[in-house]
Amino acid sequence: MYSQEVLIPEKVTVEVDGRMVKVKGEKGSLQRTFVMPHGMKIEKTEGKVTVSSDSERRKTKAVVGTITAHIRNMMDGVAKGYTYRLRVCYSHFPITVKVEKDKVLIQNFLGGRTPKVAQILGETQVKVEGSDVVVNGIDVEKVSQTAANIEQACRIVGFDKRRFQDGIFLVSREG
Repeated sequence: MYSQEVLIPEKVTVEVDGRMVKVKGEKGSLQRTFVMPHGMKIEKTEGKVTVSSDSERRKTKAVVGTITAHIRNMMDGVAKGYTYRLRVCYSHFPITVKVEKDKVLIQNFLGGRTPKVAQILGETQVKVEGSDVVVNGIDVEKVSQTAANIEQACRIVGFDKRRFQDGIFLVSREG
């Protein structure tokens, strides 16, 4: 039998119902249903969550590690939150970034007329602070995918990347 444990931090509550895990903290709450092979269990005991498997196979050990990492990320998200900071860089044409509902509009990229659009996922908040774009949220997957969407919207295709270095790039991650 193989198992891994995750300690539950203070001010975080965890509920386990079969394959579904609910995590609540001061920043909010998250829930997720995991797809698990036969013979795996998620259990909550005194101050910790245990993910265990009947099998000792390499693949099931990998799945146990992945599920524990997801649960740990959920706990960190509701306790501290995640912040990704991106920087707007341009050499000639000034780039304008606006947030509208669930989209980020990037205007005047390389002098183009049509705005580039990046999708904001879930409950993620995006703010523009001068030449920085700050992405905040409690779900690390949605925050990081939103930051990646913003970065990929400004991808340069068909030009020399060493010469055309305009875009929005990830600068730092916190949380």
